[in-house]
Amino acid sequence: MDVSNHVYIALGSNKGNKFKNLQDALFAIHAKVGTIKSISKVYKTEAVGFEGDAFLNACVGLETYYKPKPLLKRLLKIEKELGRTRSKTKDYESRSIDLDIIFYNDLILDSKSLIIPHPEAHNRQFVLQPLNDIGASVEHPVFGKLVSILQSECEEDKSIEAQNIWLKNPSKDYNFSKYNYIAIEGNIGAGKTSLATKISRDFNAKLILERFADNPFLPKFYKEPERYAFTLEMSFLADRYQQISDDLAQFDLFKEFIVSDYDVFKSLIFSKITLPIDEFRLYRKLFYQVYKDIAKPELYVYLYQNTERLQKNIKKRGRSYEKHIEDDYLDKINAGYLEFLKEQTELNVKIIDISDKDFVKNREDYLWLLDEICA
Repeated sequence: MDVSNHVYIALGSNKGNKFKNLQDALFAIHAKVGTIKSISKVYKTEAVGFEGDAFLNACVGLETYYKPKPLLKRLLKIEKELGRTRSKTKDYESRSIDLDIIFYNDLILDSKSLIIPHPEAHNRQFVLQPLNDIGASVEHPVFGKLVSILQSECEEDKSIEAQNIWLKNPSKDYNFSKYNYIAIEGNIGAGKTSLATKISRDFNAKLILERFADNPFLPKFYKEPERYAFTLEMSFLADRYQQISDDLAQFDLFKEFIVSDYDVFKSLIFSKITLPIDEFRLYRKLFYQVYKDIAKPELYVYLYQNTERLQKNIKKRGRSYEKHIEDDYLDKINAGYLEFLKEQTELNVKIIDISDKDFVKNREDYLWLLDEICA
């Protein structure tokens, strides 16, 4: 998965409905750029460098997977969509919306199209004051000073006044707080680890990932399934029990909820496919003895993808021991999950078909998926 980057963006408007322009920009940033983590107060400031109406200014902190130049391209597109026409001259002028990258992690970049940190940020109270609201302890990577220090040292003689209006964070519309424990499930290559990881980052959740990569019997099973099926399933039974018991018992005061990329009942689903009937019956008895007291997820999300798409995903991630997985095996796993979920009365299950979605690369698809989960 791509690395998430923490970015601070300054917003300004002095043309038209200024507050609406700021709010519309936030909606667009949320939809097309990344998850908004923090929003400053709104400030009224005088125009700097030209004669014009007063500005409304704010700053936001967000997490994004876009690199600096693709990020800039998206911000410029948002400006255009919100009615800004950039002059070909470098003169300052009134604008419906202005979006500037102030910090991008601790990156220092000086190119023809983009300079990070913003070269004038340390001289502008209309940037430093709202930035101080949400990033006082952030260090300027060029000057080596905290934002709070730069703000106190800034000598710009322009009035700046906090407004009694508040911008809405659209990222807060997704209500995961009603759940303590969410399990993301799916077939091999469905994207459950990617989704669980993204949700944990965006919504401050404790992440539990299955430690399947450490299982020495998995590569052997794919080569000789009949020989290693029972050994593999028993090792998974023990490993999953140990992991989920430990992770669910370790309460984290600083996290909102728990999200995992598996549910322990997958052991029953896979073992029913891989084991002969007599071994499966024995396995099932052991399973219910082991897991009888394990907490069940309050929301169980099953990511469905068709077999063709699964094979593409499996090929893309390039695990050598998965390269010979056959379509028939994936079909049986899908059928096993759907049969299992159809019989569940105690689990709160949502089955979501993402065969034509790419929530890892496409933010719009990711937000669609969050809407489906939270509906």
